[in-house]
Amino acid sequence: MKTKTEVFEQAEAEVSEQAEAEVSEQANEQIKRRAARRARERARIARWDLDVAVFLFVVLIIVIILLFQDFGIEVVAPVAIFGLAMVWLVGWRRGRQLYSGFYEEELARLMRELNAKEEKEKKEKRAEKTLEETIEETVQKALRERWR
Repeated sequence: MKTKTEVFEQAEAEVSEQAEAEVSEQANEQIKRRAARRARERARIARWDLDVAVFLFVVLIIVIILLFQDFGIEVVAPVAIFGLAMVWLVGWRRGRQLYSGFYEEELARLMRELNAKEEKEKKEKRAEKTLEETIEETVQKALRERWR
């Protein structure tokens, strides 16, 4: 038969395990959101690289050449629209590719940081527990000596 203290300790342990699981789940969701945000920012910045800029200038040069060769606006406008659409499409596609890579990178980095933080907290708890045990042992020894 279990004593009241054992039942209370067991219930307390179950509650603390549930609380830790809930906190861990919330931390994982927060990490995923933060990783997605950072990856989106990095992908948006890197989307317009040198290749896209060169392609845009090539389209501009072609449009200028067509205009100087006395081609009508009916020919030049579709070429310009097609060129701009291709620039946008290439930039969008590159952004998607970069986002997935950056997301995985950020997620891995944040998980490493979380694990390092948890390890540090565990070490601190162990140190505190050892200190508490040492203090408790010292007090018990002093009490034993006093009783003798």
